[in-house]
Formats: sequence, structure tokens, C-alpha cells
Amino acid sequence: MKIHYFQRYHEKENVATANTMLLLSRLYSYSSDKFFRFLKSEFFSDAFEPEIVFNLQEKSVESIPDATITQESFKIVVETKMSDWFYTDQLLRHLKSFSDEKYKVMITLAPELMNPEKKKEFEEHLKEYNATQTYPVMHVNTVFERIVDAIRDVIDDRDYEMQEVLDDYLNYCYNDKLIIVSDSWKRMRVQLAGTTFNFNVSENLYYDNIERGFSAHDYLGLYKEKSVRAVGKIIAIITAVTTEDGIEYKAELGKLTDDRKQQIVRAIEDGKNYGYVMTGERYFFVDKFYETDFKKITPRAPMGTRVFDLSQVLETENLPETQEIAELLKTKTWG
Repeated sequence: MKIHYFQRYHEKENVATANTMLLLSRLYSYSSDKFFRFLKSEFFSDAFEPEIVFNLQEKSVESIPDATITQESFKIVVETKMSDWFYTDQLLRHLKSFSDEKYKVMITLAPELMNPEKKKEFEEHLKEYNATQTYPVMHVNTVFERIVDAIRDVIDDRDYEMQEVLDDYLNYCYNDKLIIVSDSWKRMRVQLAGTTFNFNVSENLYYDNIERGFSAHDYLGLYKEKSVRAVGKIIAIITAVTTEDGIEYKAELGKLTDDRKQQIVRAIEDGKNYGYVMTGERYFFVDKFYETDFKKITPRAPMGTRVFDLSQVLETENLPETQEIAELLKTKTWG
């Protein structure tokens, strides 16, 4: 059984806030440098320097001390909702949480962005408030998915411990529907498939641990030897859990057919060749894996999952057929 870092099955709004703060505290404990890089990228300007600064013989008004250790003051206030139902009166009351900090940020966090009119109304009141302050309050409206993406941007593929924590947070967000994806049609999820690559391509399927969370995506890419070598469009997702009475199947997308059951059985048998004990997996079936060569130009293989927006990679809002996508990806690189 997988051990979860983040609690579930409680009052959702309070848990969403607590789990997000736990994620950020884990990032800070893991690497304060990466935590502050995350803050600067999402909530503060480039002028913000939150880390402790050590200076020798820094001039003051009337003297030059041998050394100084300083840290600029900042405060972040977070209001979390399960939808965009933020109330201007409540947000304005939250402004009393700030005092004389130099950098002040109010974050409104939800699965979806605030209604534009509601956001405009609050920020007009905030503008009036800031006119009376020495240091203004900045409002950042964001979503849970953006928090995940921003942390993924500052941690490395080899930050195994933090990657595992982030994966569990992502799993929690999908479980509680905190991440809403409506653009799966243009997303390609890339997975490592070194030892099982040939089997995956021949059977047109890929499998992963059932506990692992994933964002909605229509395309699946298989990575090996410094490149995405195959891409296919997902047509079915089926879970298979081994019990005392046999294998229990559940179709999450598409139909559960006898052919697909047989493919799953063959996958379980093939996995034994590599020492895999497959008792609870999720199987992704594609129409066909097409050969491609979408090269990674930076060192080191990626750890786990990487998601690409194919409309950005291919510079088009109208994706062609999968076979043509595979051909176009041969002309692109990533890092």
C-alpha cells in the first residue's frame, strides 16, 4: 500500500489549504533556494530578495560595521476556495493581516480562476487601499495546477524525494478534483519506457502504478535513449487489480473488451521478465504507437512524467493526425 504525504477524506477546503502549505513547507525543507525561486517566479518581482544576505563592511548612516546579516520582510496571505466563489468583503478584511512588511502578497487559490468581473471589483478596492499604504499589497489569483507546474519548474529530474512528494500532491488534487483540465486534446504525457519499450509498441499499450496520479491527456509518448521514440493517441484506460478471486478490471475510458483483458495478462507476464510484480496497474491503450524522434537536448534522462502542450511544440492550434504528429516531432527538440 502506498503511503500518502497528504491527508484526504476531510472537509475539502481546509484540507486543500493544509495540503498546499505542507507541499510548500516540504519544498522549503528540501531546498530553501528552490523554495525562494518558486516564490519569485510566481508571486514576487525580480527585485525581491527573500534569502538571508551576508555583507562585509556595509555602510550605514554614521558607521561601517564589520558585517551585517539581513533579510527583507515579506508576508503572504492565502484564501482558498473550492470554486471561484471569493467574496470581496472577506478579501478586504484579510488585508488587516498585513502590517509593515515590505513585500505583501494576497493569493486567491482555487481549482479555477476568479470570474473576471469579480476580480476587477476586488482589485479596484485594493487599489484604493494601496493608495494609503507605504508598501502595497499585490493580488495573485492562481490555481492548484499552476502551483504544481511552478514547483516542477524549479526542481530537477534527480530531486527524487521532492518529485515523490509532488506526485502525491498531484494525486491528491486529481482525487479531490482540484485540477480541472479541459484541454487534454493537446497534451502529450511522456513516460520512461526503456526495458518495456518494444513490448509497449508491439501491444500499443503502456502501464503505470495505479496509485500514481496523472493529468488528463490525449497523447502518450514513450521515452528511451535521450528521445521520445513513439507517440500514440489514447483510446482506452483500464485498471487491473489482482485479488484472491482473480483480476478485477475497471474501464476509466473506453470499453473493457476480451482482447484488452488478454493484452493486460500478456503485460503482466512480460513484466515478470524484468522482475516486475504487477498487482495493481493502470493500462493506457493507444490506437497505434508511431515512431518518432523528439530529442531531449539537455543532459540526464527525465524522472517520471513530463507533459507537453503539442499545440505549442508544433506551433499550431489544429493538431493533425497522430502519424503526422510523430513526423513533425522529429523536427523538434526539448530540454
